[in-house]
Amino acid sequence: MGIPKMGPVIAIDGPAGTGKSSVTRRLAEALHFIHVDTGAIYRAVAFLSLERLAHPETRSDTVVAEEIARTVHLEFRRNPEKNPANRIFANGRDLTDFIRTQEVTMAASRVSAIPEVRAALLGLQRRLGCTGRALLEGRDIGTVVFPDADIKFFLFASVDERAKRRLIELEAAGADAPSFETVKQQILKRDHGDSTRAVAPLRKAPDAIEVDTSNMTLDEVVKSMESTARSRLGLT
Repeated sequence: MGIPKMGPVIAIDGPAGTGKSSVTRRLAEALHFIHVDTGAIYRAVAFLSLERLAHPETRSDTVVAEEIARTVHLEFRRNPEKNPANRIFANGRDLTDFIRTQEVTMAASRVSAIPEVRAALLGLQRRLGCTGRALLEGRDIGTVVFPDADIKFFLFASVDERAKRRLIELEAAGADAPSFETVKQQILKRDHGDSTRAVAPLRKAPDAIEVDTSNMTLDEVVKSMESTARSRLGLT
């Protein structure tokens, strides 16, 4: 892949609402691994694109997203005093609290389907993960970004359960929550877009371990995956 790994890498893939972000944060803490939130990277590009597109003189959204992906400086910094502690910065600006809205969520799905954007961000994701003892989550980590990951997990859950979780997340954030059916349709629409896009579609790597989180608590999912990781990587 061009950039050698300096230590073990764990890839976690799956559609939206399966608990990837929460599981990844907790698993990274349990294993003392670096958490590279690739979803936040695409959301950051989407948020910045929406900001720029608010100006009438702006060019097409594809051109804007590609330009931002090529030129923006993205990095993760930990701040234990904030929630989440893993913060994403764009050119020194903390975007973490602005990238979880429904508008940004849908924009991120569109942005991630642009080949030039994915190409621009692939190297960044690879470099961040190759520092070793890294845990990356997304939709194409085990198939495109890190096909050589030491362990690959693929999380999934029923659409109803994912919609329920999304509603709870929106309400907890104080956002105006749409109806259950609306959220369910949004999830199905995003699944279709992510699974059918021409570049790096959402799919399970042949050697990935499937984890159905539908009827599992967060603690149960993390405990199961931590046990697998420690066993396979020889961690104490």
